[in-house]
Amino acid sequence: MAIEAPATRPANPRFSSGPCAKPPTWTLDALADAALGRSHRAAIGKDKLKAAIETTREVLGVPADYKIGIVPASDTGAYEMAMWSLLGERPVEMLAWESFGSGWVTDAVKQLKLHAVTKTAEYGEIVDFAQVDFDKDVCFTWNGTTSGVRVPNGDAIPADRAGLTLCDATSAAFAMDLPWDKLDVTTFSWQKVLGGEAAHGILILSPRAVARLESYTPAWPLPKIFRLTKGGKLIDGIFTGATINTPSMLCVEDYLFALDWAKSVGGLKGLIARADANTAAVTGFVEANDWIDFLAVDPATRSNTSVCLKFTDERILDGASFAKAVAKRLEAEGIALDIGAYRDAPAGLRIWCGGTVETSDVEAMLPWLAWAFEAEIAAQKAAA
Repeated sequence: MAIEAPATRPANPRFSSGPCAKPPTWTLDALADAALGRSHRAAIGKDKLKAAIETTREVLGVPADYKIGIVPASDTGAYEMAMWSLLGERPVEMLAWESFGSGWVTDAVKQLKLHAVTKTAEYGEIVDFAQVDFDKDVCFTWNGTTSGVRVPNGDAIPADRAGLTLCDATSAAFAMDLPWDKLDVTTFSWQKVLGGEAAHGILILSPRAVARLESYTPAWPLPKIFRLTKGGKLIDGIFTGATINTPSMLCVEDYLFALDWAKSVGGLKGLIARADANTAAVTGFVEANDWIDFLAVDPATRSNTSVCLKFTDERILDGASFAKAVAKRLEAEGIALDIGAYRDAPAGLRIWCGGTVETSDVEAMLPWLAWAFEAEIAAQKAAA
């Protein structure tokens, strides 16, 4: 007997965790005023880059004395730039609870060859920040995009810390309330919460981070695209729109649109509310179905953007194959695209719930998830 499919379908099936869904009002016409074929050093290019920086400051509430720069190579480039430029002056603690945090550990230990203390947690859990020594430099991800686990707040980070905090906030910025006074370096990419285009990163530096840059020279050579100082002084132009290398003005235009859209839905508070509403819809679904659960163990550390789920039904014979089959079935129906778990993460699904996703689409997709689950259980039984 065929399992009856739900009647309602999502208007937008894009639930990828990066690149993420564009803002709901986005069309190609949004890029009509892009400064194409113009130098990014011309007045029009500089003005647009500066507008991107200052509107980022406005929407995120970044303090006026923090520096914001647009840098190459997405969040990865921004975080690598910070690590290579700042680490080595004092002891380091590396914190990791998912794939990208583990990547930063590898870079610090194997590439920079730092004698770092490494603290890790399994997928679904988080490192105990109360046990971290913040008199050292500390590197961590705020939100584990591949694990669905986030830092609940910055309370455990002392205001009088001697070390710097280097925070990869790529799936947290614009969806979570980041405590700027506790963060010395913050990085993210446009392609996550605001659904921008790839290849550009944002680097935000506190006055303490700037002081370190101007007083410390790393022992290793720095590639040109990592250099933030010249003659012992910060290259201030990077933080006013004079980028290190040539940016895509098409991507800049796209980001400016996304920022304006963010302001139109209530700025940071509005974006957080939208993400929370999406996650609440998933929470209600999980609570109503005993065959699925969150990967995050503690609700207090559960992400409101990259929501990671695991199947718990004892009838499932092969968890990885089952999860892939469910995701494939939903994609074939045009219901949910790119919701498989990250390749290094435990088997399951990952549903993006950031602010560019409409809650009505999440609500329409979830009954289809139940349909796909039942269909795969039936297919597994038939094949046995």
